[in-house]
Amino acid sequence: MAVRTVSTAALRRDVAARPVALAEASLVRHYRRLVRLAYLALPADRDRHTRVLAAHCAVQRALPTRWARTDRTAVRPSAPGPGPGPSDAPEGTDAPDDPAYAALRLRVLRAALRPRPAARLLTPRVWGLRLFTPHGGEGDAELDHALAALSAPARAAFALRTVEGLGVERAAEVLRQAGVAHPAVAVAVAGQVPSGPDPLPPAFDPCAVRVQPTDLLRRRRTLTAALAVGVLGLTTTAGVLGGSHPAAPGRPTTVPLAGADPDPSHLVRVAPDAWQHTSRVDFTAWPARGERREDGALLGRALAAWARPGSRTHAEPGTDAGPPTAPAPHLLFAGTVDGTGVVVFSDGERIARYTDSQNGQGGRDSGDLDLARADDADPTTAGAVVLRRQGATVRYLLAPWVDSAETRRIDRPDTPARPLDHPDGLTSPAPAGGPADCQGATLLQLHSSPVVAEKAERSAFLLADLGGLIPAHLTYAPPPERPQPDGSPPDRAQADRTQADRAQADREPREATAQDALQAWSRAGCAVPDGTPGVKQLNLWAFALQPLPQNAGSASWVCLRADRWDGAGSAATAVVLPGARGAQRTGGGPGRACGRFERDAVAWTWWRSPHGAEFVLAAGSRRVTRLTVKGSGWSADRPAPDRTLAVERPARAAVQVEALLDNGARIDPPH
Repeated sequence: MAVRTVSTAALRRDVAARPVALAEASLVRHYRRLVRLAYLALPADRDRHTRVLAAHCAVQRALPTRWARTDRTAVRPSAPGPGPGPSDAPEGTDAPDDPAYAALRLRVLRAALRPRPAARLLTPRVWGLRLFTPHGGEGDAELDHALAALSAPARAAFALRTVEGLGVERAAEVLRQAGVAHPAVAVAVAGQVPSGPDPLPPAFDPCAVRVQPTDLLRRRRTLTAALAVGVLGLTTTAGVLGGSHPAAPGRPTTVPLAGADPDPSHLVRVAPDAWQHTSRVDFTAWPARGERREDGALLGRALAAWARPGSRTHAEPGTDAGPPTAPAPHLLFAGTVDGTGVVVFSDGERIARYTDSQNGQGGRDSGDLDLARADDADPTTAGAVVLRRQGATVRYLLAPWVDSAETRRIDRPDTPARPLDHPDGLTSPAPAGGPADCQGATLLQLHSSPVVAEKAERSAFLLADLGGLIPAHLTYAPPPERPQPDGSPPDRAQADRTQADRAQADREPREATAQDALQAWSRAGCAVPDGTPGVKQLNLWAFALQPLPQNAGSASWVCLRADRWDGAGSAATAVVLPGARGAQRTGGGPGRACGRFERDAVAWTWWRSPHGAEFVLAAGSRRVTRLTVKGSGWSADRPAPDRTLAVERPARAAVQVEALLDNGARIDPPH
């Protein structure tokens, strides 16, 4: 048998005569690299399953049936010579000596840069399975969000810089060849996206995917509906062939196919111990809990209610009532509470609670959806969510980092807190009502795990139910000085200790679990300026203590502030007088007063002494150095070393109060 010998030159001439074969070899050699390039360049407005399939489709369709002669990047064989060929180009670097690869890369980019590329590409169909890239860390999630905010050319530029390792000028040139109008701008924008130590994290590798089954119940409904459509088509055809009367015009008979609703299999679920290994301890670290978290029918109804808000959607003030902003919401809870199905989601900005009606027997619109802002939460404001209200009781779902839970009456600071059972985070029924309920509201006292507590004394915190989805966090700021038990000014020894108090006054509010904080909230809690759903934090600041004339005791001046989730806020000043059942509000309104941006306060009120004399009482915060009170035909302008002033008058009348700060600025009481 004769053996045919083919020279190397002849082999090169044969390959050059078949450029498509050369392109196919380059595609197979660099397939993973091209798919990564397409995955990063494709828009992130679709789920990961669709993006994975679209990336593979874009690369596979880059191989033409015959090479277009008009293409700028012609496929030519590499010049012979020593050294590594195109196949030796390392992964993640440019291959300038491989024109076949350069042409394939250009075709992939053009496919990804077209409008709605995922919809235009005829992706392969995968029945019964969903494909996902591996789960990444917080950095991968941040990178995904950053890429989603970029334009298509900027995403392509980022892909060229990371996957291909191209320089700025080379990346701009490739984008120009792909048809980008302003390639330099796209490269500059892509350069602002931060990248971690691994420029190609596994979460962006569509060649290393996880496979999960789709919703089995939904597939069964789809098959049933498809069979019904087939039977309907056969029946209609038989009727037409049999000469039956025509159907009434304008009333076509349709059978809706299942699967139009969001897929519960796409829901984000985090590990039960994720909160122990992340620096972001908020609702994103909550695991999925509840005995029905695998109930596809319940989850499907809840997702459908959020995807198409209707008349049974209720959003708290300042909360967007639209569909979820995240492609796949985060599942926090799905279970039966007091005989009713309840599902809780989070999209990173809001909490959504779906309450099923009649266990889904009422059809598609068979449940209530409640929405509340939840962005910028922390371990305390993400400590609990209201699952169910029934009469005067409420049941909470507690954060996974809560070790123990108790309840306590706001009007009984000396009474020990009562333990509250919470198996798997679901509490027993507890009395509802917030601080504005002057009849004695019940607060939720939680104790965090030492894993997340910054200090031992900060492991406990108070939450108040205000009628919304997320209870408000109660805090307290102590006064700068403390009087003697008889109401007299502090002695010199205590005055020397006021420096620590002044330093504390400049700090953020502390938890309201200490005895002095509980006493202050029990006396002044009724004066909160806002006790409605949507309040994130309620703070009580005791900014002054005033010894009263005629040895009548002391008055405590407080400023209560309510900060809402949407950034709005309001404040109210109040005074707690001896013998009074509660605080007397002296002024207030919306704004930044008594917050971290306005730490100065002044307030005043009329007070009648036990002997019947009328006094104007005024007090200011620690930076106040002088107080002025003006009436009709009289005024009192005095230095205020203790930041208080008492002026006796024969009768009550209209007055004006003003305070001078240590920097020369003047402030007025809130109105």
